[in-house]
Amino acid sequence: MKSLKIGLLAATAAFAAPAYAATPADILSNYSNIAEAKYADSLKAAKTLQAAVDTLLSAPTEENLKAARDAWIAARNPYQQTEVYRFGNAVVDDWEGKVNAWPLDEGLIDYVDASYGEFSEENDFYAVNVVANPSLSVGGTTIDASTINPELLESLHEAGEVEANVTTGYHAIEFLLWGQDLNGSKAGAGNRPATDFDAANCTNGNCDRRAQYLKAATDLLISDLEFMAAAWAPDGDARKELAAKGETGGLATILTGMGSLSYGELAGERMKLGLMLHDPEEEHDCFSDNTHMSHYNDVVGIRNVYFGEYASTLGNDIKGASLAELVEAKNPALAEEMKAKLDATLAAFEAMKARAEAGEAYDQMIGEGNDEGNAVVQAAVDALVDQTASIERVVKILELDEIAFEGSDSLDNPSSVFE
Repeated sequence: MKSLKIGLLAATAAFAAPAYAATPADILSNYSNIAEAKYADSLKAAKTLQAAVDTLLSAPTEENLKAARDAWIAARNPYQQTEVYRFGNAVVDDWEGKVNAWPLDEGLIDYVDASYGEFSEENDFYAVNVVANPSLSVGGTTIDASTINPELLESLHEAGEVEANVTTGYHAIEFLLWGQDLNGSKAGAGNRPATDFDAANCTNGNCDRRAQYLKAATDLLISDLEFMAAAWAPDGDARKELAAKGETGGLATILTGMGSLSYGELAGERMKLGLMLHDPEEEHDCFSDNTHMSHYNDVVGIRNVYFGEYASTLGNDIKGASLAELVEAKNPALAEEMKAKLDATLAAFEAMKARAEAGEAYDQMIGEGNDEGNAVVQAAVDALVDQTASIERVVKILELDEIAFEGSDSLDNPSSVFE
């Protein structure tokens, strides 16, 4: 993946600027406080999901399956707003793949439709089906999978150094709750029956092991989120890492997160690529058709760290010193421009969200021949690219060190996507 680089004058070790109402130290403290609140909310929402999963497994009814799905969707909201912390914060980036890796080769986990195929030249684990097989034979090696627990799932995650071997995190849980979405670019999400978890009235076999997998994956998500919530608590490793960068390094971290998520990750890899290919497999929450909300919450997360505010649905509201105030003091015109760009992006994603809530899922919007839906997604991509240009100008105004934003071939070299 390419990087979008911004060549700038190097800053001095200390932030060489007059004193403002919002000092860099205050901004970084508030940035950390917002992270702490968001990860605490993510953990709290995941525990609600855990309780719903436990209820489902004890009484596998359609009503309880729906409740678990609803809890999963609710749990995604605070988590997706944390993604702006991933880029620039090594503690987060090194950990993130455990909880939010995608896309995944679902045949590694459970049964799949015949159209999925039985093997892949690139992935020996493509269809080993952990749920169905207590012993896995892969490349001449036998793996004991008789007990499905968090340790087994962690050992298989990205097995063979293949990123699509996702066995942990939100999307493994999503697949288990919904099953494959076999509707392509037509209406409908995954439609797994609750009886897939009912050992007494089992459908599709191995219901006891499927329940073990769902329980193990959900419990592991809790422990992973506990780790990150602790990392952003006072004296946590993520706060220490940020403080060690100094004021200029800390501000550069905030802008790295904003620019990389805006450009390469969200506009490029998560949106433009799928739009170019018209491929429903290139949507982030592909089993549940919740992609519009994941994208929307990424945009909200970018705004959070710029404006220094977080509106929690779980009682952890934060408002404090912000990068927006610092930019306003340095260059009021740029501050106005940045706000206008962020507002325009939010409006574009609100339009996409409204379209999904009216009945057209994201995988339908990017479908071939859906000119109107394609245009809504493209408008959102364009807004992200446009706001990234203003983020670049903020970096220059603040005279920070050279920053490399994440890039994407779909934006930087579109022809290569089809090679």
